[in-house]
Amino acid sequence: QVRLVESGGGSVQPGGSLRLSCAASESILDFDYVGWYRRAPGKLRESIAGVHSGGETTYADSVKGRFTVSRDTAKNLVYLQMNSLNPEDTAVYWCKADRGDYNYWGQGTQVTVSS
Repeated sequence: QVRLVESGGGSVQPGGSLRLSCAASESILDFDYVGWYRRAPGKLRESIAGVHSGGETTYADSVKGRFTVSRDTAKNLVYLQMNSLNPEDTAVYWCKADRGDYNYWGQGTQVTVSS
């Protein structure tokens, strides 16, 4: 079974930065897409960023210019660099890997932005 583990969450002040990591149990290149998702208090889950197998990235408008997806294929890692964080970014963040008809989710990590 594919396993994904997120890490790097925590509490930061507005304007701060965090880098989340998604560690996969097999090569990132085995997946069609690895995406980052979040659910803020009182809101629905949303897709915020991701990377396709060929390396192309995509971002939601709410995070463009602030968040960056990258990957280290040799280490089976996908990163989400989050800069200029604001309280609206407070949420639980997940990574999800897609391969064909199958989707694999991590356990989630909490990000809290407050002063």
